[in-house]
Amino acid sequence: MDIALFLDFDGTLAEIAPRPDAVQVEPGLVDTLEALRGRLGGALAVVTGRPVSVIDRFLAPSRLDAAGLHGVERRVGGATTGAAAADHPELRRQVARLQAESAPLSNVLIEDKGASVAVHWRLANPEDAGRAEALVRASADALGGAYRLQLGKAVGEIVPAQATKAHAIRAFMESPPYVGRTPVFFGDDRTDEIAFASVRQDGGIAVRVGDGDTVATRRLPDPAAVRALLRDWAAGGAIDPGALPQA
Repeated sequence: MDIALFLDFDGTLAEIAPRPDAVQVEPGLVDTLEALRGRLGGALAVVTGRPVSVIDRFLAPSRLDAAGLHGVERRVGGATTGAAAADHPELRRQVARLQAESAPLSNVLIEDKGASVAVHWRLANPEDAGRAEALVRASADALGGAYRLQLGKAVGEIVPAQATKAHAIRAFMESPPYVGRTPVFFGDDRTDEIAFASVRQDGGIAVRVGDGDTVATRRLPDPAAVRALLRDWAAGGAIDPGALPQA
């Protein structure tokens, strides 16, 4: 099977950390990804809610193909294309509002990504977590149909309505070296479910990392298991995602 491999980052390649900037990349992961990319003829990309520039810092010195901000940004082989913060004046106003109104809350983080914004409450007490979720819901409602709210693991993110990982993967599949291959996507969160469904619809394989209800057909328990699998594939093992455990 000639596959095109798409990998989420947080919770898939690396364990989720209490704060986004505290994520640790396992030594050797970059070498594994580079070796596997070579074996796949270049058909490997990171598909993430992070900005592409942040992924580049985590995976330096590699500059893998990547889709960032849930598909707002995309890079295939060269320059990154996508939206600039200045293209989103209404969102910028809501970012300022979120920063101001969340200031009295403890352990609530506003992650400003330019063309999207995420509110994290993983470390907050239950009362402040509830208030943080209410704030991000209110901002999404105020923005209307041009943006949408997607909820994940103790995070709510406002993104442009047209931005999904499903659209990003389909865009990759229209150009070399991805075209004509079978798409395979690994993800861990409910924000990945749209992409799981899309990949399956297109004849590919969706792999859920961790527990929880899913439309994916295959499952691995955690990022450590993902990394072990990728190391095996990079070292010459049989690349057969259809043989992974059923979800």
